[in-house]
Amino acid sequence: MTTEFNIKDKTEPRDGIKIAPFRKNIRKTTPHKHNQYFEIVYLTKGSGQHTIDSKTFTIEPPTVFLIRKEQLHFWDIQSEPTGFVLIIKKEFVESCLDQQIRLLLYKISAFNCLYPSDNIMVEQLFQLLFKANQDAAINNSAIIEGLLKALLAKLLQSDAQVTVPQANPNSVFQNYINLLTQTSTFTNKVANYAQRLHTTPQNLNAICRKERNQSAATILASFIIGEAKRLLLYSDLTIKEIAFALNFNDNSHFTKYFKRHTNTTPNTFRSNS
Repeated sequence: MTTEFNIKDKTEPRDGIKIAPFRKNIRKTTPHKHNQYFEIVYLTKGSGQHTIDSKTFTIEPPTVFLIRKEQLHFWDIQSEPTGFVLIIKKEFVESCLDQQIRLLLYKISAFNCLYPSDNIMVEQLFQLLFKANQDAAINNSAIIEGLLKALLAKLLQSDAQVTVPQANPNSVFQNYINLLTQTSTFTNKVANYAQRLHTTPQNLNAICRKERNQSAATILASFIIGEAKRLLLYSDLTIKEIAFALNFNDNSHFTKYFKRHTNTTPNTFRSNS
C-alpha cells in the first residue's frame, strides 16, 4: 500500500542553488515531489507531456516549467529533451544580498508554465548562470545573484499559463498560504490556523476576502481538495484511508466534503481520471 509520494532531492547539502543540463535520458518518471526546493525547468527541445498536480501540459519548446516543493509532478517525454534544470533552496534566497530576488521568486512561483517571449536572451542567461555556478573554487555569488535576478525578471515577461493573484510576501495572508503549503497534516478548521498566525478566525477571514476575495475556509478547502486529488490520482490508498490521512472523522464526511467542492464523489473522480 502506497502511503507517501516519492520525494526527490537532486542537491548536495551545501547546494543553495544548482543548475545543470536537463538529462537526456529522462523520459518517463513516476509522480514525485521535491525535497524543500523550488525547481525551474527550461526546455529548448523535446516533446511529450508534463503533469503538475492534476494539470497536464503539452511540451512545446521553448517552455519553462515551475514546480513548487509541495507540488506533485511527473514527465512523459517522447523525444530527446534539451535544456536546463535550476534548483533554488530557501537557504540561498535567505542569504541573497539583493532582496529583489526574493520578490521576483515570489512572483514567479505563482506560475506553472511560461513561454519565453525572448528565447535568445533567456537561453543566454541560463548558459551564463550554468557557467558561473560551475566553478566552486571562485566566489561567484554576486554574479550568480545578478544573473538569476535578470533571468527571473525576463521570465516574468513571458506568456503564462495557470497563475493566481499574489499578495505581499510578508502579509498575514501569505503566512497563511505558507502554512498550508508547508503542512503535512491538514485540519479542516480555520481556527487552528488563525491561532498559529496569532490572529482570530474573523480577522483571518477578512484578510483573505480582501486579498483573494475568498473566505479563509474556501482557501483552506482548495488545499485540502488539491491534496485529496493527488492521493486519489497517484496513490493506492482507499477512500477511507485518504479520509483519515486528511483528518476527516469518517469516510462519509470526507465524501460529502469532496462532492460539495467538486460536484463529484472521490470514487467517481478516481475512476474517471
